[in-house]
Amino acid sequence: MNYFRDILHLFFPKLCITCNTQLLETEQLLCTLCRHDLPLICYKSYKDNKIAKSFAGKIQIENATALLFYRKTGKTKKLIHALKYKSGQEIGTMFGNWLGVTLKQAHQFDTIAFIIPVPLHPRKQKQRGYNQVTTFGLSLAKQLNKTYLPDVLIRISAAKTQTFKQRFERFNNSSTKFYLTDKHLLANKHILLIDDVITTGATLEACCKELFRAANVKISIATIAYTE
Repeated sequence: MNYFRDILHLFFPKLCITCNTQLLETEQLLCTLCRHDLPLICYKSYKDNKIAKSFAGKIQIENATALLFYRKTGKTKKLIHALKYKSGQEIGTMFGNWLGVTLKQAHQFDTIAFIIPVPLHPRKQKQRGYNQVTTFGLSLAKQLNKTYLPDVLIRISAAKTQTFKQRFERFNNSSTKFYLTDKHLLANKHILLIDDVITTGATLEACCKELFRAANVKISIATIAYTE
């Protein structure tokens, strides 16, 4: 079995997603150098940090965190692009496990009941074939021993891509709507809302406003990356 595996590895070597160097047998997705070069976020507090403060005066959240800083160029951008557009769902799994271990050790997310992803519009999800945060959410839920709820929050209208819009226009885009299908399920619960990247925070804010239809619900936020 090892012989055939070695032959396969010889002709079809596994490459690092970010630098394309050949991975060692003990490495997965990223080479050791790239893994240690990722711009990790190391906030000491999940309640009082730059991410949480970005929602101040807009919505009330309990905690906020992200694993990596997102910049115009660099490794985080390559990884998120591969996750979203190149079927790199194993990247979501890697980051979900990574962040999950960190949050589990911190204990500030112990009271979470459900993990809910920011949903894609059904038409966009059909085109892409998957929601890019699904594997991230599933692995995060496994690490934290929480329930993953992908269908309780749905997107009922789709905005055009916001990639080339100005920051102010993105923040004021009200064409994306969300709907909570079961507000009784979330009543009196602490939930973790997840997404891939926080840019302006407008999408997460819109989701939170809909989730707050559930009585006495508490919301924390976790994403793979946060835009500096």
